[in-house]
Amino acid sequence: MTVLAKNVAADLANASWVRRMFEAGIQLKAKYGAENVYDFSLGNPDLPAPAAVGEGLRAFAEHAGEPFAFGYMPNGGFPWLREKLAAHLSGEQGVKLGAEDVILTCGAAGGLNAFLRAVLDPGEKVLTFAPYFVEYGFYVSNHGGELVAVPSRPENFAPDLAALERAIDEKTRVVLINSPHNPTGAVYSRADLQALAALLENKSQQYGRPIWLVADEPYRFLAYDGAEVPSVLPLYPYAVAVSSLSKNMSLPGERVGWIALSPQMPEKAELMAALTFTNRILGFVNPPVVGQHIMGAALGSAVDREVYAARRAAMAEVLTRAGYEFVMPRGAFYFFPKAPGGDDVAFVNRLMEERVLAVPGSGFGWPGHIRLAFCVDESVIRNAEEGFARAAAAVREGAADAGAKA
Repeated sequence: MTVLAKNVAADLANASWVRRMFEAGIQLKAKYGAENVYDFSLGNPDLPAPAAVGEGLRAFAEHAGEPFAFGYMPNGGFPWLREKLAAHLSGEQGVKLGAEDVILTCGAAGGLNAFLRAVLDPGEKVLTFAPYFVEYGFYVSNHGGELVAVPSRPENFAPDLAALERAIDEKTRVVLINSPHNPTGAVYSRADLQALAALLENKSQQYGRPIWLVADEPYRFLAYDGAEVPSVLPLYPYAVAVSSLSKNMSLPGERVGWIALSPQMPEKAELMAALTFTNRILGFVNPPVVGQHIMGAALGSAVDREVYAARRAAMAEVLTRAGYEFVMPRGAFYFFPKAPGGDDVAFVNRLMEERVLAVPGSGFGWPGHIRLAFCVDESVIRNAEEGFARAAAAVREGAADAGAKA
């Protein structure tokens, strides 16, 4: 007897590799002890939240006994916080924003779903660059759309605009980008984003309706070596930025985020009204009260970026000594090296024998690589080095033996 919707049953069969490896890690830690398992599976930041978060919680707690302290507010969040957020984002995004340009959401995931529900008709397409965050496919299918993955440039994972142009057709409604990028750590250049905006301007005119440009930006705060993270909002009238407090303040479980619209957008008020509506009808109703008070108190604060920079350097040393090939990440907290031997799933299983947890690139639409999340203590990175080296050596020896027999 079938109890599930067909599409959900199919999605379960192809569920996130990230979560599978995270759950495998729980079992390994129970068996061997957490200190003997080296878990690079989940982008779950371990750094403590900034001090302003605790200060905001304490200030809110003083008023927690008042009437309606946890009550409903407008579906787009507290008006006072939208004003404050708009002022903050004006500096961050390099464009003047007002409260009417921003809406608060249940994390960036809630924001993306609210946006897609507002603009997608069934059968329309959302284009993104592969490799990509696997949940994008589920978010798009939630609203009857089709996610189309366009290959990025393999030498540095920059957007391949020629490939994107070939993929755009009359059913294309959204181009969804992520920079700094999960899983590769790529940061899209200003020149690439300007060229992307020009391409979408032309294609929008060709098809007689706008193609939206949506930037998913939870890692905006985390770029290395002076890399610039340009905003899309000043570049294109149909640009939208979506983000959250999950990574920059280590608050992924609090589920508070936002959507910001380009102030030069035609029909901006119409879209904002739709976002307010979809925020409600998707069941979010409004963002969490506590999370909004945290945001109000802690805007502009972030975890210590230098800790991530040191971990990035440590991971690069470990992988280099073990003979892995990789592109140095310019942002976020992921490495995306090639899988020795080429079979990413097989190699992830071989790493598990060393109690090292990684995620196969197949889970991000890019086989032959593995993702390593370095939002873990530097000691975990250093202590995993022998396991990384043994797994890679075993694959190379196996390939050499196979070649000799041939």
